[in-house]
Amino acid sequence: MSTVSILSKLFRHQAWAHDGFLQVLETPDAGQHPEERQTALRILNHCYVVNQIFTGHLTGRPHGYTASNTVETPTPEALRAAHAASDRWFLDYVASVTPEQLAERIAFTFTDGDRGAMTREEILFHVATHDGFHRGEVGRLLKQISLSPPRDTLAVTLHREEPERREHG
Repeated sequence: MSTVSILSKLFRHQAWAHDGFLQVLETPDAGQHPEERQTALRILNHCYVVNQIFTGHLTGRPHGYTASNTVETPTPEALRAAHAASDRWFLDYVASVTPEQLAERIAFTFTDGDRGAMTREEILFHVATHDGFHRGEVGRLLKQISLSPPRDTLAVTLHREEPERREHG
Protein backbone atom coordinates (compact mmCIF):
# COMPACT_ATOMS: atom_id res chain seq x y z
CA MET A 1 0.00 0.00 0.00
CA SER A 2 1.36 3.40 -0.90
CA THR A 3 1.74 6.32 1.46
CA VAL A 4 -0.77 8.32 -0.59
CA SER A 5 -3.28 5.48 -0.37
CA ILE A 6 -3.11 5.21 3.41
CA LEU A 7 -3.14 9.01 3.81
CA SER A 8 -6.27 9.15 1.67
CA LYS A 9 -7.94 6.57 3.92
CA LEU A 10 -6.86 8.43 7.05
CA PHE A 11 -8.22 11.75 5.81
CA ARG A 12 -11.52 10.18 4.65
CA HIS A 13 -11.81 8.71 8.13
CA GLN A 14 -10.94 12.05 9.70
CA ALA A 15 -13.61 13.88 7.67
CA TRP A 16 -16.23 11.33 8.71
CA ALA A 17 -15.18 11.49 12.38
CA HIS A 18 -15.11 15.29 12.57
CA ASP A 19 -18.58 15.44 11.06
CA GLY A 20 -19.92 12.79 13.43
CA PHE A 21 -18.53 14.38 16.58
CA LEU A 22 -19.84 17.80 15.62
CA GLN A 23 -23.27 16.37 14.78
CA VAL A 24 -23.44 15.04 18.34
CA LEU A 25 -22.45 18.46 19.71
CA GLU A 26 -25.29 20.08 17.71
CA THR A 27 -27.93 17.99 19.50
CA PRO A 28 -30.17 19.38 22.26
CA ASP A 29 -28.82 16.68 24.60
CA ALA A 30 -25.31 18.15 24.25
CA GLY A 31 -26.73 21.59 25.02
CA GLN A 32 -27.92 20.30 28.39
CA HIS A 33 -24.26 19.98 29.41
CA PRO A 34 -22.86 23.44 28.59
CA GLU A 35 -19.48 23.03 30.31
CA GLU A 36 -18.64 19.71 28.68
CA ARG A 37 -19.99 20.90 25.33
CA GLN A 38 -17.82 24.01 25.51
CA THR A 39 -14.75 21.94 26.38
CA ALA A 40 -15.42 19.57 23.49
CA LEU A 41 -15.86 22.49 21.09
CA ARG A 42 -12.61 24.08 22.32
CA ILE A 43 -10.75 20.82 21.69
CA LEU A 44 -12.21 20.37 18.20
CA ASN A 45 -11.54 24.03 17.42
CA HIS A 46 -7.92 23.49 18.46
CA CYS A 47 -7.77 20.64 15.93
CA TYR A 48 -9.16 22.91 13.24
CA VAL A 49 -6.68 25.69 14.02
CA VAL A 50 -3.71 23.31 14.04
CA ASN A 51 -4.88 21.90 10.71
CA GLN A 52 -5.01 25.43 9.28
CA ILE A 53 -1.54 26.19 10.61
CA PHE A 54 -0.13 23.10 8.92
CA THR A 55 -2.09 23.88 5.76
CA GLY A 56 -0.19 27.16 5.75
CA HIS A 57 3.10 25.31 6.12
CA LEU A 58 2.20 22.94 3.26
CA THR A 59 1.20 25.77 0.93
CA GLY A 60 3.86 28.27 1.97
CA ARG A 61 1.17 30.82 2.80
CA PRO A 62 0.85 32.66 6.11
CA HIS A 63 -1.76 31.01 8.31
CA GLY A 64 -2.46 34.09 10.42
CA TYR A 65 -2.60 32.30 13.79
CA THR A 66 -0.58 33.34 16.83
CA ALA A 67 -1.81 30.47 19.02
CA SER A 68 -3.10 26.96 18.59
CA ASN A 69 -6.67 27.97 19.40
CA THR A 70 -8.85 31.03 18.97
CA VAL A 71 -10.19 33.29 21.71
CA GLU A 72 -13.78 32.86 20.56
CA THR A 73 -15.34 29.42 20.31
CA PRO A 74 -17.37 28.80 17.15
CA THR A 75 -20.80 27.23 17.25
CA PRO A 76 -20.96 23.52 16.48
CA GLU A 77 -22.56 24.34 13.12
CA ALA A 78 -19.85 26.83 12.15
CA LEU A 79 -17.08 24.50 13.30
CA ARG A 80 -18.65 21.60 11.42
CA ALA A 81 -18.63 23.65 8.20
CA ALA A 82 -15.04 24.79 8.82
CA HIS A 83 -13.84 21.24 9.46
CA ALA A 84 -15.67 20.00 6.35
CA ALA A 85 -13.86 22.56 4.19
CA SER A 86 -10.52 21.81 5.83
CA ASP A 87 -11.01 18.06 5.51
CA ARG A 88 -11.91 18.50 1.82
CA TRP A 89 -8.71 20.49 1.33
CA PHE A 90 -6.60 17.71 2.87
CA LEU A 91 -8.33 15.06 0.76
CA ASP A 92 -7.71 17.10 -2.40
CA TYR A 93 -4.12 17.76 -1.38
CA VAL A 94 -3.39 14.08 -0.74
CA ALA A 95 -4.97 13.18 -4.09
CA SER A 96 -2.59 15.52 -5.93
CA VAL A 97 0.69 15.25 -4.01
CA THR A 98 3.57 13.29 -5.55
CA PRO A 99 5.97 10.98 -3.71
CA GLU A 100 8.75 13.49 -4.39
CA GLN A 101 6.70 16.26 -2.79
CA LEU A 102 5.91 14.06 0.22
CA ALA A 103 9.65 13.70 0.85
CA GLU A 104 10.25 17.46 0.71
CA ARG A 105 11.28 18.94 4.04
CA ILE A 106 9.57 22.18 5.06
CA ALA A 107 11.01 24.59 7.61
CA PHE A 108 8.49 26.58 9.67
CA THR A 109 7.95 28.39 12.93
CA PHE A 110 5.50 27.13 15.53
CA THR A 111 3.05 29.62 17.06
CA ASP A 112 5.17 29.69 20.23
CA GLY A 113 8.15 30.91 18.19
CA ASP A 114 10.10 27.64 18.16
CA ARG A 115 11.46 26.57 14.82
CA GLY A 116 10.70 23.23 13.26
CA ALA A 117 11.03 21.20 10.10
CA MET A 118 9.05 18.22 8.86
CA THR A 119 8.54 16.51 5.55
CA ARG A 120 5.17 16.97 3.88
CA GLU A 121 4.50 13.32 4.65
CA GLU A 122 5.29 13.85 8.34
CA ILE A 123 3.03 16.91 8.45
CA LEU A 124 0.13 14.94 6.98
CA PHE A 125 0.61 12.07 9.42
CA HIS A 126 0.91 14.58 12.26
CA VAL A 127 -2.38 16.24 11.33
CA ALA A 128 -4.18 12.88 11.20
CA THR A 129 -2.75 11.51 14.45
CA HIS A 130 -3.05 14.83 16.30
CA ASP A 131 -6.75 15.07 15.51
CA GLY A 132 -7.33 11.41 16.41
CA PHE A 133 -5.74 11.96 19.83
CA HIS A 134 -7.98 14.93 20.55
CA ARG A 135 -11.14 13.26 19.23
CA GLY A 136 -10.39 10.58 21.83
CA GLU A 137 -10.58 13.27 24.50
CA VAL A 138 -13.89 14.50 23.11
CA GLY A 139 -15.24 10.95 22.94
CA ARG A 140 -14.46 10.47 26.62
CA LEU A 141 -16.22 13.74 27.50
CA LEU A 142 -19.30 12.75 25.52
CA LYS A 143 -19.49 9.34 27.19
CA GLN A 144 -19.26 10.99 30.61
CA ILE A 145 -22.46 12.93 29.84
CA SER A 146 -24.16 9.83 28.37
CA LEU A 147 -23.87 10.85 24.71
CA SER A 148 -22.72 8.41 22.07
CA PRO A 149 -19.73 9.58 20.05
CA PRO A 150 -18.98 7.98 16.69
CA ARG A 151 -16.88 4.82 16.87
CA ASP A 152 -13.74 6.68 15.85
CA THR A 153 -11.56 3.98 14.36
CA LEU A 154 -10.14 3.47 10.91
CA ALA A 155 -11.56 -0.08 10.90
CA VAL A 156 -15.09 1.33 11.22
CA THR A 157 -14.52 3.65 8.27
CA LEU A 158 -12.97 0.94 6.10
CA HIS A 159 -15.89 -1.41 6.71
CA ARG A 160 -18.47 1.35 6.24
CA GLU A 161 -16.92 2.33 2.90
CA GLU A 162 -16.34 -1.26 1.77
CA PRO A 163 -18.95 -3.52 3.38
CA GLU A 164 -17.61 -6.49 1.42
CA ARG A 165 -14.68 -6.50 3.87
CA ARG A 166 -17.08 -8.17 6.31
CA GLU A 167 -17.14 -11.21 4.03
CA HIS A 168 -14.41 -13.71 4.75
CA GLY A 169 -14.50 -15.50 1.39
